[in-house]
Amino acid sequence: QIYTMNDQGASNHSEMTDFIFVGFRIQPELHIFLFLTFLFVYSMVLLGNVGILTIILIDSQLNTPMYFFLGNLSFIDLSYSSAVAPKAMANFLSSSKSISFEGCVVQFFFFVLFMVAEGFVLAAMAYDRFVAICSPLQYSIRMSRRLCTQLVFGSYFCGWVTSILLVSITFTLSFCASRVIDHFYCDSHSIEKISCSNIVINRMVSLVLSGIIILPTLIVIMVSYVYIVSTVLKIRSAEGRMKAFSTCGSHLGVVSLLYGTTFFVYLIPPNNPELRKVASVCYILVTPMLNPLIYSLRNKDVKESLKRIFRKAKALL
Repeated sequence: QIYTMNDQGASNHSEMTDFIFVGFRIQPELHIFLFLTFLFVYSMVLLGNVGILTIILIDSQLNTPMYFFLGNLSFIDLSYSSAVAPKAMANFLSSSKSISFEGCVVQFFFFVLFMVAEGFVLAAMAYDRFVAICSPLQYSIRMSRRLCTQLVFGSYFCGWVTSILLVSITFTLSFCASRVIDHFYCDSHSIEKISCSNIVINRMVSLVLSGIIILPTLIVIMVSYVYIVSTVLKIRSAEGRMKAFSTCGSHLGVVSLLYGTTFFVYLIPPNNPELRKVASVCYILVTPMLNPLIYSLRNKDVKESLKRIFRKAKALL
C-alpha cells in the first residue's frame, strides 16, 4: 500500500507526519510467531545485559578498567536494542505499522549514537587488553580511572556527533511520493530510497563518516592484537599462554559478531531487502543477546562473582 502526498507536501518534508513500515514480507498469521521470537530474544537481551551491569555494580572486586568498559558495552547493547525492538514488536501486532516522523528521528538518532559508541568502546577494550598483556607492570598507571572515563566519554561523544550529522542530512530530505519504508525500523538506506531529493551528498557524508569511524577503531583493535599475539607467543609455559589468550577470547568474539554482522548487512545486494532485514536482526538483537553469554561463560571473574552474589543472597535468606 503506497500513500501519496499532495503537491504542497511534495515540496516540503515538514508535511510528513508519519512513516509506514513494510516489515517482513510474510503471511499475516506468522506475525504472532515473529512477535514471540522478538519478545524472547529481546527478553534475553534485557536479562543478560542488566545482569552483567548489576554484577559489575554490586561486586567491588570487578572495579577494574576491563569491567568498567564491559559495563558500558552492556549499557550500549541494551540501549540500541531498546531503540528498535519495542516498536518493531508493537508493529507486528498492529495493522497500521506506522511510526511518527518525530518517532523515526528519535529512533534513528539513538540507534546511530549507540552503534557508533559501541565501536569505539570495543577499540578501548582492545587497548586495555594490549596494556594488560604487553605492559602489565605499568597497567595501573596507564589505564587510570581518568583515562578510562575519557575513552568512554569520547565514545559517546563521537556517537552523538555522528548521530546529529546523519539525522540532519537524512531528515531534511523531501518525501514526495511515498512514506512506506521497506524495513522494520528507521534505517538511513531505506529512508533515502523513498526520497525524491538528490542523495549524492548523503551517500558521500555517510561513506566519509563510516571511514572515520570504522577504520580507526578496526586499526586500534588489529594493531593491539598483533602486539598481544606477539607478546603471548613469547611466553614459555603453555598455561601462561592460555591464560593470556583467555582474557582476550571474549572480546574477540564480541568484535567478530558485531563487525561480521554489520559488514554482512552492507554487502547484501540492494535488490534483496528481505535478507538485509534478517541480517539486521543479527546485530540489533542477536549480538546484544550473545555478548553477555560470551563474557559470562568464558570469564572466570564473572562466574566467581556470580557465586559470591548467590552465596550472599543465600546467607540473607
